[in-house]
Formats: sequence, structure tokens, C-alpha cells
Amino acid sequence: MNMNFSKLTAAGNDFVLIDNRDNIITETDYSSLAKKLCDRKYSIGADGLILVEKSICKDFKMKYFNSDGSYAAMCGNGGRSIAQFAYSLGIVNSRMIFETDAGVVNAEILSYDRVKLDLYNPKDLKLNIKIEADDKKFNGDFINTGVPHVIIFIDDIEDIDVIKYGKIIRHHKIFAPEGTNVNFVKVIQNNTLLVRTYERGVEDETLACGTGITASSIISVIKDFTKSPVNIIARGGDLLSASLRKAGSEINSVVLEGPALIAFKGTVEI
Repeated sequence: MNMNFSKLTAAGNDFVLIDNRDNIITETDYSSLAKKLCDRKYSIGADGLILVEKSICKDFKMKYFNSDGSYAAMCGNGGRSIAQFAYSLGIVNSRMIFETDAGVVNAEILSYDRVKLDLYNPKDLKLNIKIEADDKKFNGDFINTGVPHVIIFIDDIEDIDVIKYGKIIRHHKIFAPEGTNVNFVKVIQNNTLLVRTYERGVEDETLACGTGITASSIISVIKDFTKSPVNIIARGGDLLSASLRKAGSEINSVVLEGPALIAFKGTVEI
């Protein structure tokens, strides 16, 4: 069977997107299809597969699977990509509301390559976690922005072995059994963060992680390293921004803005 798809990139995170509102792809095939289509050697290649599905109460529903076939409740860069994809198909106008398994998201298309997401409130905040990883000791902060993230502020962000230490921390017993995404963050001038992410499910450093960038911004504001809105430079060099409101220990009104661009469209046999 042939299936139409679009390939989108969002700050270096790339995704295969498919309109599945007619349930052509069954739920039992999601994981295997993600592994097949995201293979960079034998197929389209991507960090994840995103499906547009019908929603009873919102404009549509988002289903996301990592390149290794694992499921994730949300992906920030994927959220901007699905908004751009749905808009390109004429499913929605420039403003939309869609479901994810992490919560409801409001999105707005700002241009052909830029999208804003109004996200749900984060949860499970834990500050100052002592983490031993091989020959290093880190001080990390944990928060769930739809998926779990640990944030580690460091000065030597260009020298840190993101893959080595990211993999160890991703599987650390502190974060068992689900594991965590790992973000190494440096605060620089002009209220700006540099962020490098080891992404769970991709099992590698990615050029950007939307939920990780959001998590890093939230923690940096909580710890008074920055003020909202926060500028973020992803590993791929793209500039994103995150804003939020902090009321005591409560975080709300979280907004992520950044690029999301249709790279190409095609047909693939599945």
C-alpha cells in the first residue's frame, strides 16, 4: 500500500508526518512503522513518526513515536511540526487546538516556517539531584514537560561528551523505570541558553529537542539564571524562545516558539 507523507524539520529535529484520520494505519502497526520509515539508511529517515488522528473534542489528535519505535506522550518540535502539517493540509486555520497524550496544546502558525505552541503546565519538579555518572558527578534538576527531562547546567558545554554521559544518565537508577531525556545547558549573555540534548528514544544527541528546550528554560527561570522570555540556541544553531509565568512554586502559561518547515513531500510503500 502506498501512503502520502510529508517530511518536516523543526530546529534540526526531523519527522515523518502522515494523515491517519481515516485509520488506514492501525495502532498495532505504529511502532514497527516508525522504525521502518525513520531508518536513515533504508527509508525516509527521521527522529520520529507523527500521525494526525481524529479528535472528538479538538481539531485533531497527535500520536508520536520515536525512531526506535518507542512511544512518547509529547514532542515539542513535533508539536510545531504537526501544526504546520495540519495547516498545510487545510485541516485547520492558522490557530488550532489539538490533543496529545500529555495534554491539550494551542498552536498558531506565525509564518511558513515558524510556529508558536501554548503548552500545558509542567509537573514532577525536583531540584538539585546528585547524579554519579562514571567518572563525573553532576547536579541535576528534573521536570516533566510532557516527557521527562533532567537539566544539568555546565560551563564546558562544547567539551562535554553528550552521548557518553547522556546515555548513562538516561538509564540511571534515579530515573527508573522510564528513564529520562538529558539536557546539558549553559547560560550565556542576553538571557540566552545553549542547550545540548541526549534524547530518549532516538538514543543519541539531536540537533534540538522542543520539550527539552522548554524544560531547560523553566528550570533556568526557577533558579533565577534567566528571566522569561528565554532565548535558546539549539545545537543545530536555530533560535527558539520560551516564556512562562512563575507564581511561587507554580509554573504556568508556558509558550514555545520556533521553526517548523516542510522539507519535502512524497509517497512511500508501507
